[in-house]
Parts: sequence; C-alpha cells; structure tokens
Amino acid sequence: MAVRALAVALETTKPSTTAITPDRFVVLQLDEPEFTAELLHAIQPSEQVRYDGTGLTASSSASAGARHNDTLRENVNNRRVTVSAHKAGVSALAVDRFEGRYVLSGGADASIFMWDLEAAIDETKDGRGPVTHSPVGSVTKSSSTHAFSITDLSFFPMDSGAFLSSSYDHTLKGYDSNVLTPSVNFDVGAKIYSHSISPIASQLLVACGSQQPAIRLVDLRTTASAHALVGHTGDAVISVAWSPVHEYVLASGGIDGTVRFWDVRRGNPMLGVLDMDDSTGIDGHDGLGFIARRREIGKAHVGPVNGLVWAQDGRHIVSVGHDEKVRVWETATAKNTLANFGPTIRNMHLSAIQPIIAPPSLAKVGDAVLFYPNGAEVLMYEMFEGRLLRKMKVPRPQLEGRKGGPKQNTNPRVTAMSWRAHNVEFLTAHSDGTIHSWIPRTFGEALTDEPDKSSDNEEAPADDVRKKKRETLQNIERDLKRPRVTFT
Repeated sequence: MAVRALAVALETTKPSTTAITPDRFVVLQLDEPEFTAELLHAIQPSEQVRYDGTGLTASSSASAGARHNDTLRENVNNRRVTVSAHKAGVSALAVDRFEGRYVLSGGADASIFMWDLEAAIDETKDGRGPVTHSPVGSVTKSSSTHAFSITDLSFFPMDSGAFLSSSYDHTLKGYDSNVLTPSVNFDVGAKIYSHSISPIASQLLVACGSQQPAIRLVDLRTTASAHALVGHTGDAVISVAWSPVHEYVLASGGIDGTVRFWDVRRGNPMLGVLDMDDSTGIDGHDGLGFIARRREIGKAHVGPVNGLVWAQDGRHIVSVGHDEKVRVWETATAKNTLANFGPTIRNMHLSAIQPIIAPPSLAKVGDAVLFYPNGAEVLMYEMFEGRLLRKMKVPRPQLEGRKGGPKQNTNPRVTAMSWRAHNVEFLTAHSDGTIHSWIPRTFGEALTDEPDKSSDNEEAPADDVRKKKRETLQNIERDLKRPRVTFT
C-alpha cells in the first residue's frame, strides 16, 4: 500500500502546480517518516516550468497577450524551449514566506519582476505539458527606480504586500507590492552588496552590507538611517543576516575575512568574532544562547566572506568565503564544527552568495541539508558532516545565434537561490537570464525514462523495459520497508 500511495502522490503532481506540497503527502508522512527525506533527495531542475520575462506582463492588452501565448506554443512545437526571465541576467531572487506563491526577481539591467507561481500558461493545452510563467508586474529603470544592477531583494517580514530592493547605485528602496512604485528611498553612500531585515522582529531595522567597513542600519518606521555598526576593517561588508530567533542579533561577513556578531541594542554592539582555528569554543553563555566572553581577534576565512545563512533554530550558522571553504559554526560557543565539504567548492565572485538550508521537516531527524550554488551547478550536502549527497548540473540552454549562424551556449551561473515556503521546491536565478524551479523527480519520470540504447541506436527489447520498471518498484518498496531504529 505504501508503494501504491507513493506512486499516486507523485504521479498526480502536474507542472502547473510546479511542486509537491506537504498537503499532498501528509498522510504518508505520518506512516512513513522518511518519505519527505526521500523527496528531498529526488530534487532536480524541472524542464516543465519556465519563466519568460521577454514577453508582456499582466498589464498588457488582451489581444497582445493572446499573440504572446500563441508565440509560446509555436516555440514549443518548434522545440525552441529556452526563455529568459531577464535579458541581461538575473542577479537577485526572493520568494514570499507566507504563501510561497509570489516571487521577486531582479536583473542586471535594474529591472524587477514579480511572478505568481499559481498563474501560468499551459503551452500544450492538455494540462500535462510544460508551463510558462510571465510577470504579473514589473519595475523598469526610471528616474525614481534603481539605475544599476539589483543586488538583493526581500519581502517584508510580516507582510508580503511590501518588499525591499538594493542596488549598486547606493540605494535601498521600499515598494508596495500592489502598485510596484517606490515608497521609500535611502542612499547609503556606497555600493550595496546585500541587505537583511529580521524575519521575526517588529523594529523594522534593515542592515546593509556595502562598499564601506561600517554596516548601515536603516529604520523603516522613521524613514531615516539609524546608526552604523563599526568593527570590520577593509573596504567592504559583503554579507549580513539577522538571527531567526533573536530579533536584535545580527551576523556580518566582510572583506577582512571576519564574521562578526552584533546586538544592536547595546552601546558597544559587537558580541564577538568567529575563529576558524577554534574547534572547542568558548564556555559560558549570556542567557540568550550566545557566548558571554567576547572574542575580538580571529578570522572565519582566509579571504572575503561573501555568504552567511542561519539554521532555522539559530543554533548554527554557515559561512562561505573566497578561500573556497564552507564552515559550520555553533552559535552558542562560536565553535568551528570542522565539517569538511571537500575540494569541490568554488567561490570567486565578490557579490554576495546565499546557500539555502532545507526546512528541518524535510530532512531526517538529526540531519540538515544544505544546497550550495557552485557556479553552473548546485551541490547538495549533509550540513553537519559536509558529506556531498548530490551534484546537480544546471541545464545549459541552447540559444539561437544570428540568423543562419550556429547556436550558442551560455554559462548559467547560479547568482541567487530561494526556498519556496510550504513546498518541496526551491528556485535559482542565473547569469544567463533564466530562472529554474527545482522539484522532486516524479514517480512517472522514473518509470518513463528512455532505456539504454545499443550502439546501432536500436531500442532495448520490451522485456528489458518491463524488467527495469519492476526493479524500480522493488527498490522503492525496499527503501520504504527498511527497519527503523527506535530509542526508548
């Protein structure tokens, strides 16, 4: 019964839904605790979901929209399946935390698009073929909007009806999601690499990491710059991230190779730094889960730190740097856990990168799964050990070259990642202008894969195909019936 239920749960997933939501397998999750973990390990880029920002948005006329739809279907018939979200490349991405429905994407051309994941064009009209998303709204370059590439995007923590954007043009802007016009504007006086707003706080402070050693704090309620956090040396702070459990605690990573913690309520706000040579940590706590004694000297990486991500429970934080290392730290003791992620990591761009940690409910008990943007691939790791679970290539679309000339390939480097709330899905943005949805490989796809072909391109006999399907079913059944270890 478990195998049959699994097949039904996966097979009924259509491209128009783009993901397998927890509601689809909640009963199985109760009976088979490892079910969602298996889905997580089956995740891959979907070729059935596309994001096309080269056409018209929802504000276009109906007749023009119909012509665009016809063009999309004609492209499918001609096998021209590559579409771009932003022509100049996608540089930022954010998914709303509440519904997991709306997506923001920022382009290298300063454009911002909003997408509705529940609204898509079915290109084949049969409900089972590829679907294409078009923007439901857009922000293009003007005198009141950004002038240069978008570096970061984020929805407000308590309301997806508003969002923030930052850019190399030195400004942080706030928008109403309904009208997509700037409502607030802050000039921090330097290129902004990243910004962060607390997911739990009501104080609405935005931290900006920019091309200056001090972190700028902007108060959205007073529409004024609050104050600066001074401590980093060097020319820039690249990555900032608020704690998911302590509303006044901020982490920052700078070009000086340090990761620093701050409590913005204090007169002397710096809590301490991380030291990559410390694998024992500092004893003693301040009552908030942080070390009581400050460490003021130490480096987290040999080279700039351009990525920080907190675990959901706030007990660990992950840092990435130009020394091509990923490090996992205990926040209570500032201990380097010495997780070894191997020699595969690549990190050479000064822009902020953001690995993502899968929701704990989707991983096995005691495990954590980290997805790392590694150039034109996504690496899946067991976070606490650094063990590589999967290496997933980003599809390399073939774009048309000049008329009559050869087709050209582009490099789809991953520039941003964001998890889709309430779903087994994440989205990635790419320097070639595309956006990809990553969802679990369905049961139907596993059984309908083309069999291996002989050297003369003849298909394998029908008996071999049936044998392959039977072995697939047996493997699934064996995995679901594995004995579990329980502790009493």
